[in-house]
Amino acid sequence: MIKVDKLSFSFPQKELYHHISFTLEEGQHCAFIGTSGNGKSTLIDMLMDPEKYMFEGILEIDPACKIGHVSQFSPLDQTNDTTVFEYIGEELIKIQNEIASICAEMESSSDLESLLEKYQHALDALEAIGGDDFESNIHKKLHLASLTKLKDHRVSDLSGGEFKLIQVMKEMLRRPDVLIMDEPDVFLDFENLNALKNLINSHKGTLLVVTHNRYLLNHCFNKILHLENTEIQEFDGRYMDYNFSLLQSKIELQELAVAEAEESERNEKVIQNLRAIATYNSEASRGRALKARVRFQERLEARRIKAPFVAMKQPAIRFDMDREVEDRTVIRVSNYRAAFDELLLDHVSFEIKSTDKVAIIGANGTGKTTLLRDIFKNNHDAIEIHTDVKAAYLSQMQGEVLKDSNTILEEFIDAGFKTYDEVRSYLSSYGFEGEIVNQKIASLSGGEKNLLQIAKVAASKADILLLDEPTSHLDTYTQIALEKAIEGYKGAILMISHDFYSVVNGMDYVLIIEDKTIRKMSMRKFRQMIYASHFDRDYLEKEEKKKSVEMKIESALKDTDFELAKGWVDELEGLIKLL
Repeated sequence: MIKVDKLSFSFPQKELYHHISFTLEEGQHCAFIGTSGNGKSTLIDMLMDPEKYMFEGILEIDPACKIGHVSQFSPLDQTNDTTVFEYIGEELIKIQNEIASICAEMESSSDLESLLEKYQHALDALEAIGGDDFESNIHKKLHLASLTKLKDHRVSDLSGGEFKLIQVMKEMLRRPDVLIMDEPDVFLDFENLNALKNLINSHKGTLLVVTHNRYLLNHCFNKILHLENTEIQEFDGRYMDYNFSLLQSKIELQELAVAEAEESERNEKVIQNLRAIATYNSEASRGRALKARVRFQERLEARRIKAPFVAMKQPAIRFDMDREVEDRTVIRVSNYRAAFDELLLDHVSFEIKSTDKVAIIGANGTGKTTLLRDIFKNNHDAIEIHTDVKAAYLSQMQGEVLKDSNTILEEFIDAGFKTYDEVRSYLSSYGFEGEIVNQKIASLSGGEKNLLQIAKVAASKADILLLDEPTSHLDTYTQIALEKAIEGYKGAILMISHDFYSVVNGMDYVLIIEDKTIRKMSMRKFRQMIYASHFDRDYLEKEEKKKSVEMKIESALKDTDFELAKGWVDELEGLIKLL
């Protein structure tokens, strides 16, 4: 349905693709992955409108192919008074109204031939979207996503997560040949994430989905497209099988790299000896031997393994503090209340100690962001932050923290660095190197902006980290690096997150929003609740074992103990078969 062959494209400051090739075939559910800023969203734009871009290579799309699209950023229209049912069925209603209008015109017009032609076109359009079953299919989609109760609600009353699901349903019901979705999972709560999983798995058409969500990646796709370092590779199969193949490749490549390095070192010693001899023996045969060895060394270097999909660089995220941690209460919330058009939160009280790592959990639209923002601003009567502590804030609304008109360098001079050299050195550990630091923040991807926010939080050396959806838009490698940084941080964290892995891997307990108030819940009870409502307990326990074995393999590779690593790979393969 879509064929890309040896496609190359660059922006003035960055090469995005170099001779990339892939195909997208009928019925495939394809996950499109890769580190932030590598050009996934740009490639989607290119597929949606090839004429907009000047590129080298071939981009073939079947002329009869109808493409649907769900955008990464689609703000809720607060003025939309149509019902959810009317919004999803907009195309059906439009065609029905057109047919009714044509029929009315037929009663008084003498030009029946042109009207009959219009009537047939309208009937064809109705059939193309499955008009006879359209209303029934709307009900089925709403039921599948557990959103039947919203059928008669106004669109303007939906939460952001609910609206995203409604958009997905609307596009699916248009019956496109290929449906492209750019991070449809961002900010979805656990309930809505499962609804999205059900919608994806029930879809009969071809899907191309940009996502970094580990739960969706493991449950929804039968093909992987991985874009990295200007190259792309295809993998037919599940994401966990793809990761396993990458790990096997990594072991093989590292083992070969060690052997090559040893061979190169031996050859360099021979070259040094030949050069030493040449200083007092100028025979032609000695010179020829030296040249031959140098050429051999050059060939060794030229064939060094290049592995853009295996040796990926994780950002070196590290949260430090300027002082020793004292045992004290750093945040106290007493009888907090929040309301806009309706009451969101009431009678909310809790305390955060200086080393607590806490997740705020609740459905979309329940007031979590409002509460975290009020804590950071610290100007609410019900909120008290200890006078001697410093708080840093990461916002899901990136423009709250980052100024789009700034370059990356300017943003970090504003963050307290004294010289541009200091900023460049600091940002290089987060993967922002070379000319990219002179780019405007407005031009960055969502993942790059979130990583910049994380870098600003880390640079603050604060005592309390207030993090609102910190994993949103981040690629999986950066998510794991963030989890490690959270685990190593000595201060307090209050984090809003719908990412199950981040919560269970890094938090001490959760504050859960129910019935417009908050109650404390142990991690054990939270896990039980999640198992009962959303996830399969056995699957997650096997997933934890898998992660443990993967860490053992990484440790063995650091020690260049390849035999031990291969032994753990055999155990990992057994676990993956169970999953």
